[in-house]
Amino acid sequence: MKRIIMASGNKGKIVEAKQILEDYEIIPMKELGINIEVEEDQETSLGNAIKKAEEIAKIINGQIVIADDSGIEIEYLGGFPGVRTKRWHPGTDREKNLAILEKLEGVPKEKRKVKYSTAMAASNGKKTVTAIGSIEGYIAEDIRGENGFGFDEIFELENGKTLAQLSQEEKNKISARKKALEQLKIELEKLKY
Repeated sequence: MKRIIMASGNKGKIVEAKQILEDYEIIPMKELGINIEVEEDQETSLGNAIKKAEEIAKIINGQIVIADDSGIEIEYLGGFPGVRTKRWHPGTDREKNLAILEKLEGVPKEKRKVKYSTAMAASNGKKTVTAIGSIEGYIAEDIRGENGFGFDEIFELENGKTLAQLSQEEKNKISARKKALEQLKIELEKLKY
C-alpha cells in the first residue's frame, strides 16, 4: 500500500482522507514525529496548500505529502476573509462568527452569499498535483446548530439549515473537502514513486 503523509493533525480531515483515498495508507505527520510549521503567506488557499505540501515533501525525502487550506469568501464583503479565514480575527471560532454576523447586520439574505473552498495539494518534492472543492450558501442571520466547527454554525445552505445543523453523514456528502479529495484521488496517479 502506498503511503501518504498528511500535513494535518485534524482527526476529521484524516478520517475523511482515509475513507476517500482507501488505496493509500494515510499517516498524520505528527505520528511520524514530523513537526514542521510552514508559514501560510501565499495570496491564495491553493498557494498555501502547494507551499506546505512541497516544503514538507522535500524535507522528508520525497514521500507523498498532502496539505490543504480552506477559506470562506463572502460576496458582499468583496471575498473577505478569503485566504485569511483562519487569521483575520484573534479569538475562538464563535468570536470570529459573531464578528462576521456583525459585519453583515441588516444585509438581506440575497446579498449574504458565501463560498467555502478547500484547496489541496499532494507533492513528492519533485512534482505536485492539486484539487479544489467548494460549496456555496449564505451567511445565516444567527448562530444555529451544534455539529461541526469553524464557521459551520453560520454557513446556511439553500434548504435553510446551517452546516452545523446537519449530521456528520449529511455534511460529508456535500463537503468541499470531500469534493477536493475525490478530485485529488484521480490526480495522485500522476505522482509515481
